[in-house]
Amino acid sequence: MTAPPSVTEVQVESCVFPPEVKPPGSAMTFFLGGAGVRGLEIEGKFVKFTAIGVYLEGSAVSSLAAKWKGKSAEELADSVDFFGDIVAGPFEKFTKVTMILPLTGQQYSEKVVDNCVAYWKAVGKYTDAESEATEKFLQLFRNETFPPGASILFTQSPLGSLTISFSKDGSIPEHGTAVIENKQLSEAVLESIIGMNGVSPSAKQSLAKDYQTC
Repeated sequence: MTAPPSVTEVQVESCVFPPEVKPPGSAMTFFLGGAGVRGLEIEGKFVKFTAIGVYLEGSAVSSLAAKWKGKSAEELADSVDFFGDIVAGPFEKFTKVTMILPLTGQQYSEKVVDNCVAYWKAVGKYTDAESEATEKFLQLFRNETFPPGASILFTQSPLGSLTISFSKDGSIPEHGTAVIENKQLSEAVLESIIGMNGVSPSAKQSLAKDYQTC
């Protein structure tokens, strides 16, 4: 299945997310589910750090339809379960995180891992497997730097593989840099963006609106 007819490219700041991509680590073409910014309120000003595009395998629409078809964009945006079904759904997902401000790999990876570990410990799901997976994640990012326009790319398999890639110019490479086999980490990366406490409310709003029009 190709992109639904309603899907068009989305521009977030200077970053353009095309309607379709073929991500590293997958043989399929995905459609753009939604896009938005990640930012923080700093001294009364909203500072934008990254632009994030979330892509879904074509079968996601039919997979989600039984439960969510006919719901309004507002209902979807307010539903923790809707985003949980995207994160854990039986279809592939691809997330492109593009820098608006420069960031080091160490800054990015440590923040992601801190959030993941805190959540896993809170729900009693932090095991040696997760500890090993997060250490591989940290090592992979340790010597990376991401100037404005550079991207971090995640391809998430429903079986638990997380393919990680880097791009300095906005392009999407054919092959991933590394693959980490850990289902909880794979899901946590996307959960951290669109989950209950996700860092990009605007990406969540975009996903809800775009799914409602499919």
